[in-house]
Amino acid sequence: MDKQQAQAQQAESAIERANHMTLREALRDKEVVRNEIIAGVTGFFAISYIIIVNPLILKDAGIPTDLSVFATIFSSVIGCLIMAFWSNAPIILTPGMGVNAFFTYTIVVNMGLSWQEALGIAAVASFAYMLIAFTKVSTVLSEAIPESLKSGITAGIGLFLVEIGLEKAGLIVAGKSSLIVLGDLTKPTPLLALFGLVLSLVLYLRKIKGNFFIAIIATSLLAFFLGVKDSDTPNVDLARLGQYHKIVFQNDFSHLISTPFILAAFSMTMILVFESMGLLQGLLPNKQKFKKTFEGSSVTTFLSGFMGTSPTVTAAESASGIESGGRTGIMALVAAVLFALSLIFVPLLAYVPSAAIAPVIIITGALMMAAIGNIQMADFSEWFPAFLIIVLIPFTNSISTGLAFGFVAYPIMKLAIGKGKTLTWPVYLLGVLFLLDLVFSAML
Repeated sequence: MDKQQAQAQQAESAIERANHMTLREALRDKEVVRNEIIAGVTGFFAISYIIIVNPLILKDAGIPTDLSVFATIFSSVIGCLIMAFWSNAPIILTPGMGVNAFFTYTIVVNMGLSWQEALGIAAVASFAYMLIAFTKVSTVLSEAIPESLKSGITAGIGLFLVEIGLEKAGLIVAGKSSLIVLGDLTKPTPLLALFGLVLSLVLYLRKIKGNFFIAIIATSLLAFFLGVKDSDTPNVDLARLGQYHKIVFQNDFSHLISTPFILAAFSMTMILVFESMGLLQGLLPNKQKFKKTFEGSSVTTFLSGFMGTSPTVTAAESASGIESGGRTGIMALVAAVLFALSLIFVPLLAYVPSAAIAPVIIITGALMMAAIGNIQMADFSEWFPAFLIIVLIPFTNSISTGLAFGFVAYPIMKLAIGKGKTLTWPVYLLGVLFLLDLVFSAML
């Protein structure tokens, strides 16, 4: 056995060890700490775009962009700290893509409510999420999810990440005559991304420690020397921090018992509960940490509603850190520190362009898609609902929509072949709840 193979085996041993360690035990193991730091840095860079993108989306709801940057960073720091110390899980929490679009474009733009009322709806939905998370309901629902759907969720999130990565790389763009077309390969961003993808693959296949992090740094340096820089980084003036109170505790509950408020709160609850449940089922290396992580996620989501931002969710990009060896809360702790530092260094994030982050997201998504192999494809009643989840998550840009179609289809397929009695009542309950969610979402 050569030296490189021995080092790779040693690293894998440390990762496996860390999977069952407490946070205190992990902090005492230098090898584990080293792996977790690399994982935390990798995971942070993979999701760092949220600091820029979330405020740009919430701007359309009327929330000032620079103040929204503060809210995004603060809620992410708190979420990651809760994941570190309460859940001891390698999960990064940030305001979620998808739920921020629901917050802005469905509740505010389409329904005509104010962003303060949207924050009120988020608080109510998050409170319902907490009630579910801290009771046996979360365990019952989690254990009721059929294995084929769990695998479909993992694969669907993986394909979603691949789509995000390809889009960030400029390798796919919206077409005029078709939904998606190949990007312009003469432009620097796609070429840089292809360089980063090849480098990431080589380092990953050769089991080089810190492979993804090395690739991000190398691609960012090349981008710097070539003068390639993302153009949408907001200017954040720390002097404006004194104005942050203007969006804190601005939740408006004056229309709490109105039909639009109730319908929007129900739909957001479904998004928060089942998107988080699906993500954690698909991401957590140690499924025994699900309950604590789900609880921690619900608390962060509730707090974020009072901090002036759309609700937090588990970042799918946490998978990049997990794939880099993250197994404990140290990874989340490192991400929390980096989010806090980004308050000062937001402009520097432009020097880590999308082209550098995209390859890691693409590879991570591809690895998650391997879960398709766990689905009983010979049984169409198992495969088709999982298939709906896999394709509709990326095609609709909504994890909750993909889950809804899969969970509604599953009991229908079983009833069609006379196996309805083999299903437990929670499976039917989930199907009904998701069907209601689809109906209410269409009405909003």
